[in-house]
Amino acid sequence: MLRADEIPDELWELIEPVLPAGGHQGRPWNDHRLTLEGISWRFRTGSPWRDLPEHFGAWQSVWERHRRWSDDGTYVRMFAAVRAAAPDRDEQLRNLLSVDSTIARAHQHSAGARHEAHTGGPVE
Repeated sequence: MLRADEIPDELWELIEPVLPAGGHQGRPWNDHRLTLEGISWRFRTGSPWRDLPEHFGAWQSVWERHRRWSDDGTYVRMFAAVRAAAPDRDEQLRNLLSVDSTIARAHQHSAGARHEAHTGGPVE
């Protein structure tokens, strides 16, 4: 069964005013709340974008909105609105919103491996 309605009404009331109101070319946007729930579902499950359930809309649309919000600072405004609403829980929220980059992988050459060594494959 698909879990939906993950964003509580209290949280949505904080986030909704900082979301873009439109002003882009093309088709009208899907519902922001449903799209944000789709983004949340994708990161919670660790699934590829293409596996996003149809309930959330086309995966390409959800991915595009995520990319736009990342680029235009919408996520920063969302987090700031949540933090401003709960200043006494600032430390707790900062820990929740931190990003762990320890899984970033680099090619062995960028990690200091010798370039003369054959590491497999015709193209490196």
